[in-house]
Amino acid sequence: MKNTNIFIVGVGGQGTLIASRTLGLYALKKGLDAKMSEVHGMAKRGGSVMTHVRFGEKIFSPTVEEGTADVVFAFERLEAARFRHYCDKQNGFILSATTVIEPAPVLNKECEYPANTADIIKGEGYKYMECDADALAKQAGSPQAMNSVMLGKLTALMKFSEEDMLDALMEVVPPHTKEINKKAFELGLKA
Repeated sequence: MKNTNIFIVGVGGQGTLIASRTLGLYALKKGLDAKMSEVHGMAKRGGSVMTHVRFGEKIFSPTVEEGTADVVFAFERLEAARFRHYCDKQNGFILSATTVIEPAPVLNKECEYPANTADIIKGEGYKYMECDADALAKQAGSPQAMNSVMLGKLTALMKFSEEDMLDALMEVVPPHTKEINKKAFELGLKA
């Protein structure tokens, strides 16, 4: 079996760490070796959060090297553009939420948020897909469930076991949020 490399990126508070823990637990439940590495940065102040998730028969390093990710799994558009270089252009793809969270330099009027991030990414030859995870999370009952929507979409695209991924997600999310996260995951599968 080929190793799977997933580079997850988003902004603090979007649930990227729950998504990475779910993917790692999913791999372990499938009997695979799994490694994960988190970089929180300025997460508590709305900064970037990056997580490397790798799984397969034997994983030696927890980090995904630039240009080797099967998936750049982005929870925010600009973060997808900023970290596109992690994607394997030949065999990988970038999956991004349509979410826009303006970083501090944009909020401080030092620069503008780029309106054409998808065009930039596609123009460089990357395979790129988007999901309106915010709308689907609201439909599920909570904007905070956008990470579960994204996990559902990723599960469908990667042809992961839906049942096993949902089981892993239910173990990771807080008990009082299980129903909403389950609905969000299912909406992501269908998106």
